[in-house]
Amino acid sequence: MAIEWALYGGLFFSAFLAATVFPAQSEIVLAALLVSHSHAWFTLIAVATVGNVLGSITSWWLGHRVVRWKNKTWFPFDANALARGEAFYKAYGLWALLLSCVPVIGDVLCVAAGALSVQLLPFVIVVTIGKLARYLFVAAVVLNLI
Repeated sequence: MAIEWALYGGLFFSAFLAATVFPAQSEIVLAALLVSHSHAWFTLIAVATVGNVLGSITSWWLGHRVVRWKNKTWFPFDANALARGEAFYKAYGLWALLLSCVPVIGDVLCVAAGALSVQLLPFVIVVTIGKLARYLFVAAVVLNLI
């Protein structure tokens, strides 16, 4: 039982980190657990999705609260990256957040959404759709469904 919690916790933590400014690859962890066939695929996808969405909410919060320090050297994105994220978001609106699952650009979009004061509930709904779709795709590939 403790091993189960450790595996799910590791997946959750890697998914959470992958959605923040820290580099992580939750897809590899998910794929390894899927290949083991010792866990229900839908539970693994749910754990990864929840962790990844919570990481995106953290990035949103970061943008919402600390964007005033965007010119500081420790700020995770340079001014150009943040400006590109804001421009992309302004051009495509809320649906741009479907790309929150794309490495690097997704993190910038989530920070930009926070900086632009996008309401949290619509943010969470659209980000969840994108994150879930990515993990379903990974599972389909790993399990040879497509």
